[in-house]
Amino acid sequence: MNPYGCYTLFKKEVRRFWSVIGQTVGAPVITALLYLVVFRQVLEDRVQVYDEVPYTAFLIPGLIMMSIIQNAFANTSSSITQSKVMGNLVFVLMTPLSALELYAAYVGAALLRAALVATGLYIMALFFVRVPMSQPLVTLAMLVLAGGTLAVLGMIAGIVANKFEHLAAFQNFFIMPLSFLSGVFYSVHSLPDVARTASHYNPFFYMIDGFRHGFFGVGDAPPALSLAVVGVFFVAVSGVCLAMLKSGYKLRS
Repeated sequence: MNPYGCYTLFKKEVRRFWSVIGQTVGAPVITALLYLVVFRQVLEDRVQVYDEVPYTAFLIPGLIMMSIIQNAFANTSSSITQSKVMGNLVFVLMTPLSALELYAAYVGAALLRAALVATGLYIMALFFVRVPMSQPLVTLAMLVLAGGTLAVLGMIAGIVANKFEHLAAFQNFFIMPLSFLSGVFYSVHSLPDVARTASHYNPFFYMIDGFRHGFFGVGDAPPALSLAVVGVFFVAVSGVCLAMLKSGYKLRS
């Protein structure tokens, strides 16, 4: 293990998003707040999802997790794709870092960015409604597992993509649809039977529902099931990513 080298790459990735923090952290918070304001204005008095949970409060964990998903993915995918396009990825590959160390540095930086966005959004949301946190360990575990999973998916997308258009296609046709159809703005129990059943095959549903369960203690699926599904998904994509890094697939050619 080369902890100093791993930390150096981690610090480089943090500096990369920190140098434009208004775009990488501030903009996602503002975007999520706009969703909150619009849906709160339209549906606050018309939708009751859980007993004694206002609709605005119901929205906040879903919006936070959606922001975690999108920003963890964006951090790793954009970094690797940008390095490939600009031709400076070779300098990272020349370092005495193993596949596991590369993996840890990229994922760690993406988790930090996701956590900053989540914290900023949660603080700003408190100006609209008080959001309890009944099970903070479940909330934290889901943040780490979901953020880590999307960071790894971002690495895979960055490795596979040859240009930013490929990356945009992955985000627009995979990440965004699965995020919006996972119960951010609604409970899947309100859906028709076919759509409700299909939602349970969407791993992003378990990320959002498990995260929401950590706040309110209620959800559409047991928290243990949500943690198990996301944990298995994280291990699976991590295995694929580490194999790609070890083999140098589309990185060393």
